[in-house]
This record gives sequence, structure tokens and C-alpha cells, in this order.
Amino acid sequence: MNPQQMILDARTGGDAAVGPLLELYRNYLRILARIEIGRRLQGKLDASDLVQETFLDAHRNFRRFRGSDEPQLVQWLRQILAAKVANLVRHYFGTKGRNLRLERELAVELDNSSRQLGHDLAASLTSPSEHAVQREQAVLLANALQQLPADYRDVIILRHLEGLTFPEVARRMGRTQDSVDKLWLRALARLRLVFGEQE
Repeated sequence: MNPQQMILDARTGGDAAVGPLLELYRNYLRILARIEIGRRLQGKLDASDLVQETFLDAHRNFRRFRGSDEPQLVQWLRQILAAKVANLVRHYFGTKGRNLRLERELAVELDNSSRQLGHDLAASLTSPSEHAVQREQAVLLANALQQLPADYRDVIILRHLEGLTFPEVARRMGRTQDSVDKLWLRALARLRLVFGEQE
């Protein structure tokens, strides 16, 4: 079923239809959460836990979602994720009170990460097909990344989405730069195949 229909079903079908709709975006949100955790919280928690909290909020507040299409839903989910990350930053760094500036900053960072994932990285893999145009490229690419072995996924995320240099990726992964270069080439080749199958 396409996301547009699932959004309509979630609006009219109640709580039972919201869960399957949100599940379409688990991989996408997990990658974005991982990037922000790496930037701000140095791995103090698991991205999957943050996504689960985002889903709980989204499920509880789905009636507040005013959009009607996938890009609007994805944007709304990123806003919820930004608020969750801001809460965690406050918690870990001992600041008090809600920081709207931080939430806006995080929302912009998440938008940029999504753009990098959906446009920049996807464009380097293949030309968009009609199917990819109908779906959010970032969501499709996140699903393709999830199908890769963990080390392939890590090297692509660190290099392309976190913007680390190859020496920084090598340090983060505990590998030599030469092995990271080779791993990166293999990972991109595999990602092209997997992403191409989704189009």
C-alpha cells in the first residue's frame, strides 16, 4: 500500500492504522537519530530507543498531524525527533527548561541530514526512477542502508552523512585508512545494487 493511502487510513481508521504507517519510517529516523546522537551525545544512548520514543509521541499525537502527504509526514516526524534530541541534550548537559532555539537548530540539522541522505547520496548512486520520485528518496535510501552489513552501513553513514574524512572514519571504526577506503568502495557498490532494486 502506498504511503498516501496509509496516511488517509490512519486519519480515518484510528490508532490501529497509525502503527503500520509509522513503521515505514523506522530506518529513516534511526539513521537521522544516529547522526544527531553522534554529533551531540557521543553515543550516550541507542538510536533505536530514540526512534521508539518518537513513535510513541507520534502515535499519541497523530490527530495533531495536519499534513496529507509523505513529505509533510516525514517533516512532522523529524520535528518530533528534534524535540526528543533537545530533551536528551538538556538532560545530559544539565540545562533546565525548554530551549526552542536548540530545537529549531536540531530541526535544521535533521532537515540537512535528510537532504544529504535523500538527495546528495541518492543522486550519487543512480538516477531517480518514477517510483523513487513518488516516495521520499531519503526514506528509500534509509531502507536500502538497513539491508547492508553493519560495517558497510557504518562507513557510508560516517563518510557521507556525518561528513567525516577517511582518516576520521578509520579512527572511529578502529581500522586502517586503506581498509576503510576499500570498505567504502565495496559498500557503495552494494548500496547501488540494493537501492536500484527498490526503485
